Amino acid sequence: MRIRFQKEYVAKIQDFFRILKWWILPCFVVKVTREFFRFSHIAQESFWRSCVVLFASIMSWMYLTTIILSSCMLFNLVCNLQVIHFDDYGKLLEQDADPLVYLKEHLQLRHNLSKISHRFRMFLLLLFLSVTASQFAILFKTTAYNGPINFTNGGDIAVSSVVQVVGLVLCLHAAAKISHRAQNIASLASRWHALATCSTDSTYVTTPNSSGNLVPFPAHLFLRDFSESDLESLESASVHGNTHGAAQLAYYMSSYHKRESLVLYLLSNPGGITIFGWIVDRTFLNTILMLELTLVLFVLSKTVVIPAKTLVHSYIGFP
Repeated sequence: MRIRFQKEYVAKIQDFFRILKWWILPCFVVKVTREFFRFSHIAQESFWRSCVVLFASIMSWMYLTTIILSSCMLFNLVCNLQVIHFDDYGKLLEQDADPLVYLKEHLQLRHNLSKISHRFRMFLLLLFLSVTASQFAILFKTTAYNGPINFTNGGDIAVSSVVQVVGLVLCLHAAAKISHRAQNIASLASRWHALATCSTDSTYVTTPNSSGNLVPFPAHLFLRDFSESDLESLESASVHGNTHGAAQLAYYMSSYHKRESLVLYLLSNPGGITIFGWIVDRTFLNTILMLELTLVLFVLSKTVVIPAKTLVHSYIGFP
């Protein structure tokens, strides 16, 4: 298994470090530029003391930013590694294997998602709550502030907000992506079941013979309506040991019911990343978006207030 997915794993890990680098470097440049601007406009008693404070401020911010983005990217990497297995499961459905093989493989995939959800659910919940609280605190301060906002006094807040929002978006995107892949398995299994049932050679059903090879079995033999005399002859034939057709029919119906039970199981157990029972999918993301938008509008309604007299004068055109 490790050798099988080695190239895909290496590619995902390389993407992990590349994305982490390209998100940290721009924020680091903006942070350093802002700190230089701030210390250049503040009178300091000692130049070396200013350098030490500047270096300590940048290193502390760098440490916190690396920890936040690394944890978010780690969750993103874990989900992307599971995407490889779900894509491989979709390719497995293109093969003519026993439904029990598909069932065992899907049970293993669900077990992996369950462990990921259990280990990261508190992290995702606390990340969402902390980012939401900090962003609304920043929104309160910026909208209630009456002075000018420039790069010196607002650059640090902007960089911190970008880091927090990017980390949250990376986590939610990865969770929704793996949930979508897990839910798409049921669609692939339904297509596999339909193709196996309504194949181009639907008039013949392949059944194993005595030597183990698949031989065609005409489907009209068990789809036609038998008369009473035909049933009596069939019963007489079965008494004499002619049960080959019944065995073929039983094999076909057994295979059909196995595929149908597998599809019903996949439809009833979509799977995905969950947070205390809530599946993180596109519907969940839409709910979060509407909730955040409602809170933003509520904050703006409490902080951004335009006097009614000013609105009336502006509408009428009075000076």
